[in-house]
Amino acid sequence: MRLHLPVIGQVAPPVMGGALPLDPLVDLFARHVRYLRVSVTDRCNYRCSYCMPEALGTSIEFQPRAALLSFEEIERVVRLFAGLGVRKIRLTGGEPMVRAEIGALVRRVAAIPGIEQVVMTTNGHLVAEHARALVAAGLTGLNISIDTLDPDRFRELTGRGDLARVQAGIAAARAAGLPVQLNTVALRGVNDGELVALARYAWLHGATPRFIEHMPMSAGQLYAADAEISSASIRQILEAELGPLTVAASARRDPGPARHWTTSSGREVGIISAMTDHFCAACNRLRLTATGDLHACLGHDDAVSLRDVLRGGGSDDDLTRAIAASVTGKREGHTFERSGTGGPRKHMIGMGG
Repeated sequence: MRLHLPVIGQVAPPVMGGALPLDPLVDLFARHVRYLRVSVTDRCNYRCSYCMPEALGTSIEFQPRAALLSFEEIERVVRLFAGLGVRKIRLTGGEPMVRAEIGALVRRVAAIPGIEQVVMTTNGHLVAEHARALVAAGLTGLNISIDTLDPDRFRELTGRGDLARVQAGIAAARAAGLPVQLNTVALRGVNDGELVALARYAWLHGATPRFIEHMPMSAGQLYAADAEISSASIRQILEAELGPLTVAASARRDPGPARHWTTSSGREVGIISAMTDHFCAACNRLRLTATGDLHACLGHDDAVSLRDVLRGGGSDDDLTRAIAASVTGKREGHTFERSGTGGPRKHMIGMGG
């Protein structure tokens, strides 16, 4: 079977012209969008089992370069979003560091008035080579995925990953002065026995560990219900060795998806509970794919094409109307299912999480 990326449910393009909404970034549930995730490529140098597996007879047909938004197009979109009130940009993939001249894009985005944070999510494989240049370009933070500290298990989970390179990348990021969060997808029977070790590893290297519940993307074909570990179970595993966890002070300031907890020794840990403890009511983000499709929710397939507006000669007002159409269509929450066939048809590799 071949998967074409991205697989989405496209909504009708917004009509050009007409009055502009009073605030295009406020949805029908009074949530204010202040955070935009931008996928810069659908390509990745890893093949993680819960994201883009090769083991199931699945091959990936990547989008041609001409189909991807150019740096100029991304800059224009981000500049417009900044003018509307977005303050944080996260660059994702695929793997964002496989996009040529990624530092140049960071510099463009970081220079836009109103943008306060430019952060990136990466598998860590190329961080050691790029960390200092990215800091110089204006990157303000890095999330690095690391699901195990066992080299053989790491290669099995990632398809072709090199744990030593990722660990070198973590060290390089910290040496360059970047705040780092380490993301771990918690999988029962795979790495549930390592969660405490992963938390301690993160703290040892000056990073914040974050554990993520397994989600049923790709219409559930990459999801195994028996592998899911709930946020409550993750807490129990951590507390069994680390003692009670209390709500962190940062949890009251940050509307992001991670619930942050603090150990009795003052160490902080985040848990992203998309399945069992939804954070939809505080969602303040949109997702832009590498091909210009704007998604209001990770858990739904509908999207509005900003690329069509950009390449159709649309004005900034036309782009604003398209953005407003996406925000207006933002659902109250997602409907992830555990049936094995539920969940959105789109693939995590095309969304960047």
